[in-house]
Amino acid sequence: MPSDADVRRLTLSCLLLGFVGPTPPPWLLDALGDGLGGVVLFGSNLGDGRDVASLTSLLRKAAGRDVVIALDEEGGDVTRLDTVRGSASPGAAALGYVDDVDATEDVYAAIATRLVEAGITVNLAPVADVNVDPNNPVIGVRSFGADGALVARHVAAAVRGLQRVGVAACAKHFPGHGATSADSHHEVATLNRSLRDLEDVELPPFSAAIAAGTRAVMTGHLIAPALDAENLATVSYAVTTGLLRERLGFGGTVMTDALEMRALADTLGMERGFVAALLAGADAIETGALDYPYLIDAIPAAVVKAIESGELTYVRLEDAARRTAELASPGKDVVPPVVDGIAARCVEVVGELPPLTSPLVVEARPPGGMASGDLPWSLARPLAARIAGVEERAVEDGMQAAEIAAHASGRSLVVVVRDPHRHQWQRALVDVARAHASAVIVDVGWPADLPPGVAIVRTRGVAPGLLQAAADRIAGRMGS
Repeated sequence: MPSDADVRRLTLSCLLLGFVGPTPPPWLLDALGDGLGGVVLFGSNLGDGRDVASLTSLLRKAAGRDVVIALDEEGGDVTRLDTVRGSASPGAAALGYVDDVDATEDVYAAIATRLVEAGITVNLAPVADVNVDPNNPVIGVRSFGADGALVARHVAAAVRGLQRVGVAACAKHFPGHGATSADSHHEVATLNRSLRDLEDVELPPFSAAIAAGTRAVMTGHLIAPALDAENLATVSYAVTTGLLRERLGFGGTVMTDALEMRALADTLGMERGFVAALLAGADAIETGALDYPYLIDAIPAAVVKAIESGELTYVRLEDAARRTAELASPGKDVVPPVVDGIAARCVEVVGELPPLTSPLVVEARPPGGMASGDLPWSLARPLAARIAGVEERAVEDGMQAAEIAAHASGRSLVVVVRDPHRHQWQRALVDVARAHASAVIVDVGWPADLPPGVAIVRTRGVAPGLLQAAADRIAGRMGS
């Protein structure tokens, strides 16, 4: 019979914790020494992202061994290395628009070279969700597209790009978060899709990731009634073991989305959620960007109780610990691929762009999501470097539409919108642009169904390179 100490150490080895701020707290360093499996890093930990290697070296030193060090570096609107300046890479939706799998592979290989330099072992990417519902509040431009076959080929390319550099890919959020109308950070999300829909649309990208050799798959805090009407995928044996392991043949590490997301924390709770995830077949179980020192004792205690009651076996715990440890290997230094010029290819122009005179640039700024946060971005600044007389105006509601129309009189107008199909107040700004004599609408979110009569530029994200490329097109430079 294993001792409580043995169970504690194995349990900790399956747990990946976050923390707040640039300095790891003593409790976290102590936990690494006691066997904690690793750490998930977020923007608050990384500053400007230029000296992450010092932090990851400190974490390994505290552990006295290789540990899992993971983060979400999706590119585009979700970045951890570049939270203070915006991602150096186009996001998935922009790459899906270009639909060049070689370019996608190179972009993710370039991301991976930065992660290797930083000491990261796992990238919690690519997003394998097919963004079926344009009103989806959590996926959007994080997805390669709305077509399952397109998403599948780019997910496979992303996996190849990351893992050719030795960084483990983690395809997410199984079995698919793209057709949900809720954000599982805040509430339980339901995937109301038939089994046929799932087989035709949601599952092919995960199958493609598995065929490409992805070392990890992340399950999502969502309910898919066609698969299991009672349990979140993260704690569903039918989804995690029956579908992902047995039917799709995935033999790598199953990770879960963060324990404190309200879809799980407000239902099962974090301690019970951890045990339930192990029972379902998950291996590496993480928390998000907050401090949870009490979990260091509370979660092992819950696992000890589950083993003593016969609910959970020690063999299952050993298996999960082994699979988690497989993600601790550092990557390899390589010559990064050349990806210059990809952002210019990602910009779509619909209609004829007018010449601009002293343009007023109005930027609609809805709040960022939980995954992305509020990244810094601006179209006005790169446009001001290309056209004289640019004035910038940021707006957070449609109440200023009439005043903006009056202020734009006698000059050109550039209106930047971000998901106006989800934030109806932006429609007033669209109407102002349509009525203006010299206007451009720049759509930086998931492509919206915009009315005709005005030139449209689509970037599918707010990464600086995309906005600079859009400024080039608007200014007539064609990105060359």
